[in-house]
Amino acid sequence: MRIPLSWLREFAAVPAEASAEDVMADLVRVGLEEEAVHRPTDSLSGPIVVGQVISIVKEPQSNGKTINWCQVRVVPEGQAQTLQAEGISPDGVQGIVCGAHNFVEGDKVIVTLPGAVLPGDFRISPRKTYGHTSAGMIASSRELGIGQDHDGIVVLSSWGLDPEPGTDVYGLLGLDDQAAEVNVTPDRGYAFSIRGIAREYAHATGTEFTDPASLPVVAPADGQGYPVRLEDGTPVYGKPGADRFVARVVRGIDMSIPTPQWMVSRLRLAGIRSISLPVDISNYVMWELGQPLHFYDLDQLSGPIVVRRAVAGESLRTLDGKDRALDAEDLVITDDSGVIGIAGVMGGAATEVSASTTDVLIEAAHFEAVSIARSRRRHKLPSEASKRFERGVDPLVADVAAQRAVDLLVDLAGGSADPHGTDVFPEFQAATIGFEAGYPARRVGIQFTAEQIEGTLRDLGATVSVSDGIYGVTVPSWRPDLETPDDLAEEIARLVGYDKIPSTLPVAPPGRGLSRLQQQRRLMLQSLADSGLTEVLAYPFVSKAMNGTFGAAEAGAEVPAVKLANPISEEFGFLRTSVLPGLLEVAKRNVSRGFRDLALFEAGAVFRPGSTMGTASIPPLGVKPSDEVLDALYDGIPEQPLHVAAVLTGHDSPEAPGHTPRVWDYADAIDVARLAAEVLGVDLVAVQGQHQAFHPGRTARLELRDGGLLGYAGELHPKLLAGSDLPARTVAVEFDAEALIEAAADVIVAKPLSTFPVATQDVALVVDAGLPAGEVLEVLRSGAGELLEDVALFDDYRGPNVAEGKKSLAFGLRFRAADRTLTAEDATAAKAAAVAAAAEAFGAVQR
Repeated sequence: MRIPLSWLREFAAVPAEASAEDVMADLVRVGLEEEAVHRPTDSLSGPIVVGQVISIVKEPQSNGKTINWCQVRVVPEGQAQTLQAEGISPDGVQGIVCGAHNFVEGDKVIVTLPGAVLPGDFRISPRKTYGHTSAGMIASSRELGIGQDHDGIVVLSSWGLDPEPGTDVYGLLGLDDQAAEVNVTPDRGYAFSIRGIAREYAHATGTEFTDPASLPVVAPADGQGYPVRLEDGTPVYGKPGADRFVARVVRGIDMSIPTPQWMVSRLRLAGIRSISLPVDISNYVMWELGQPLHFYDLDQLSGPIVVRRAVAGESLRTLDGKDRALDAEDLVITDDSGVIGIAGVMGGAATEVSASTTDVLIEAAHFEAVSIARSRRRHKLPSEASKRFERGVDPLVADVAAQRAVDLLVDLAGGSADPHGTDVFPEFQAATIGFEAGYPARRVGIQFTAEQIEGTLRDLGATVSVSDGIYGVTVPSWRPDLETPDDLAEEIARLVGYDKIPSTLPVAPPGRGLSRLQQQRRLMLQSLADSGLTEVLAYPFVSKAMNGTFGAAEAGAEVPAVKLANPISEEFGFLRTSVLPGLLEVAKRNVSRGFRDLALFEAGAVFRPGSTMGTASIPPLGVKPSDEVLDALYDGIPEQPLHVAAVLTGHDSPEAPGHTPRVWDYADAIDVARLAAEVLGVDLVAVQGQHQAFHPGRTARLELRDGGLLGYAGELHPKLLAGSDLPARTVAVEFDAEALIEAAADVIVAKPLSTFPVATQDVALVVDAGLPAGEVLEVLRSGAGELLEDVALFDDYRGPNVAEGKKSLAFGLRFRAADRTLTAEDATAAKAAAVAAAAEAFGAVQR
């Protein structure tokens, strides 16, 4: 919300010397967020004045172009020039070359004199061109940065201005004004107006506030105005779609009259483009009072205006020229010809005010917020009007806004107002909230005096009564966000001052803290980061092809996925079923920028739709859905398990003197999963596996020891790496973190350390070359008995002295007893039992 300071000063006591920064600093104290400062003079400086064209000499050029050699008076006739700079004529007449042809002798124009600087750091100085020295420039609105018109220079008479030559343009066009821009949170729709901001400024500074809504309404609503009916008999969202509709008629307006410059400059500084006088007036009143208006061409209306819900099959061509199919939930404005507007969102083209309009009907209505929000989203028609209706508009300001628009049309457009108006308005019931005197202190944590409570609430515009320590607060009509005692306590704290609230750390009640799931998730992710991996966050949007590649182990298998209704691009049109595609994109981006040694991981949800997606209808707001409705909603939401994935490429450490870094390999990818399982106390088994995204012979299937697939790890497929511009031998792992956490024990009990020495035995077994080493290791573990502390593979040999089709696997076995020192015979016997078990299971022969 942009607030021109000159406009704000009409309703709040803003000091004349205060800057936009000063105003924002005051507004921050009452909870508004500062955004930016808009000051035309930041990009515009130096002498810019009104000039009168004395003479024009047209000079055709050899390039086919005709230029105008102009003499322009830039001081009042009979006066001398007081400005002194190179190129400024002392007699006040400048010679200027101009290529535009939309002006004649005698016209008043805008002249940028030597020394002026225009937007884009365009500096004006005398320069020789077309055989003349041009000392200045006759400017267009685009060159001044105040409009988009570049078809010709500004002729001030077309703007309704006739200033004296030499008049300072900054003051004439409001370029010396400035605007403060603040961010308005969704619950404070009243602040989307100069009226609301002025009130907040008064709260912040304790100065006087003049309410612009105190304007008297002079046209009686006695049934003789334009007929209007509200017929939303079956509210869709718990409230009638429209509960007030004010209609006023102004006749005989002159559409050729330009918008006065003071209004244009304020709207421009507020971020609104000037279009025509009636449109500018509607925007001006909306910005000032927060009440959106709509103007109809009265001659294009037929019969009474009726506000109702749309009927299936109805359509409307809106002001943007698009034909829109209407939904039965849309609140629409109609007459005898059919639908003429989507209430609170956009009007129809058939009743649009045009250059031939002479009589207008002004609509100032109050619409239900949810209804407007749904229609705006359904038709993708955001507007300043819908933004205000969605956040709540003061229902008591509609007649005042209509009167303000009538007065402006009469004063500026030459119209005359009908003596009677229309105001369809059922009785308004203001909300009343009760709370006991100590309630704000308990909620905020500091004590408030009775004067602070009552004074703050009355400053808000509320009516306050006190009886036996109980406050009864009737909230003002412009604050629909105030619904509970908590809301009032927050307002008291806000206006007394957030700086008055001390900073204290709350004491956690006993038995609270992180849940088991949170603790174990943090432990797992922290261990991965501590091991040297870098956590990243990738987009969850992927292509259908990537989901097909990573979402299923077998090529060609169907992979159900959630298709996005409005993707950021067609290339990323689905929610991910695997974390790896996004992680590979991050790795690819880093590799392309020269980072060759990477160890990245991500923890995030994957999306697996079930047989049902979404629901046939959305339950209405304002009513708690039944358990059955909630169950149906949850059934339509895809399953979203937490997955962890890692990608490793390049080397495990930087190269250094005396140190040769090791290339990441498939075993490192498996170790990432093993580390995650180890810190959770879960036994993880890696067996030979197959996955279309991984190398056929270097892929591990990750399982729980008691069964159940967790994921895959290994070297990525060479074709996949080549297509992704990633280095060969890039390795990856992905596993279901939720399944891993679910398998973890609630408490991990550390095994006691034995004080007796360890006995080690090595064994080499010759087995079939295709037999996975992990299977042999598990058989050795089970066959060695309870004395075995650990077993690990340390060599895989194939070559001389080993038969064709065979391999030699060497294992190191560690034995230890908890109650004694083992003898060599004890360790040898345990090893022999392990070898016997391997021989029985696989035909293994000790080498």
